[in-house]
Amino acid sequence: MSENLWRAKWPPDQLKAMLVEQQQAFWGRETGLERAALTQIERAASVPHAVIISGLRRVGKSTLLAQLAHRLGEDQFYYLNFEDDRFLGFEADDATWLYRHLVELYGERRVFIVDEIQNIPGWERFVRRYMDLGHKFYITGSNASLLSRELGTRLTGRYVSVELFPFSFDEYRQWRGIEVPAPTKRTTAEAGRLQALLGDYLRQGGLPEPLKYPELDLGRALYEDVLYRDIATRYRLEAVGALKELAFYLLSNPAQRISYNKLKAQLQLGSVNTVKNYVEYLEDSWLLFTLNVHDHSVKRQQIAPKKVYTIDTGLARAVGYASSPNTGHLLENAVYLALRRRTAELFYWAAPNGQEVDFYLPEAKQLIQVAATVDQPTTLERELRAMNEAMQGLRIKHGLLLTSANALPTPVLAGTVETRSVAEWLLSPG
Repeated sequence: MSENLWRAKWPPDQLKAMLVEQQQAFWGRETGLERAALTQIERAASVPHAVIISGLRRVGKSTLLAQLAHRLGEDQFYYLNFEDDRFLGFEADDATWLYRHLVELYGERRVFIVDEIQNIPGWERFVRRYMDLGHKFYITGSNASLLSRELGTRLTGRYVSVELFPFSFDEYRQWRGIEVPAPTKRTTAEAGRLQALLGDYLRQGGLPEPLKYPELDLGRALYEDVLYRDIATRYRLEAVGALKELAFYLLSNPAQRISYNKLKAQLQLGSVNTVKNYVEYLEDSWLLFTLNVHDHSVKRQQIAPKKVYTIDTGLARAVGYASSPNTGHLLENAVYLALRRRTAELFYWAAPNGQEVDFYLPEAKQLIQVAATVDQPTTLERELRAMNEAMQGLRIKHGLLLTSANALPTPVLAGTVETRSVAEWLLSPG
């Protein structure tokens, strides 16, 4: 019934006009700074799998697709944007009718470029059907859980997943048009300017539109769009105030441990399940991430406090609250995002006596501690003590301390701790 209602609203001439408008607007949009993720997408061009690009609303997914489109050529693809309200009521069974009009307009093309596909119920059915006919799909979506659930049911083993984050520090540097000499050729003044650039990055973040239009409060507008459109509406939440209170608290406390029980009591949110569900909604919408402690028991990993990180430090500053610059936690958040781009398996490490190391990468057997500065001997001693304990517990001989400047390796009882400039590390490829 619904497919006939949608089709009845759109006579062929009007539908074709809409499709032409979308195609022309997409081709004419600014392609902006070339993203590092474009290389990953192009590597998947030769395989028949669908390429699924997921990430926060307004993070640059459509711009990334436009960069891909200009590599392909204007006459090589169909473009569909399901965020367009004219597609309200469209369902997967309408795809055949839609495809017929695309062929009438543009002839037969092999590639589909599709924005915000999660808005279409049953989208995975028509994607699978047209993939079986030899078509290639490049798809964006803004809900991680929804995408993974549908991909798992219909496209198992037939898709490549690409996560798009806000600008990395190196992309931010490129956006600012700043050249950075190699470490071996860098003067003291240049090292100072690099550190200042990192401070700007932590304050401003890496979301393209807030960077482009700093005079507008676009970060807050994006935040409210995610809360109301991507979460409250999708999950039919009545207690939007409770969701906002939780989101505000979490974005005000990046790189901090959280406990669902303590959040329930502190924010009076009804039940632990409510807190857990709301945190999952915020994660699925890409506003934040949670990090488990490393433990050989999966059960203990799940019940132990988690650490929370925001998708963007600039967004956290725009919508959260901080009584101080909070540089150390924002720096740790930036390192988390860099690691999240590089590895799938990531934890924090904690000892029963309260000692903590910020990150542990089991596959690489790597421990990473982050500190804004270790100029004070007591600060350095504290960081090294935690690192040494973790190295002993995990039987690792090498640790990495990321801070404001490079320093000679430091011996500890368990091995050696290398100290590196976090700004240089963030610019390194891996």
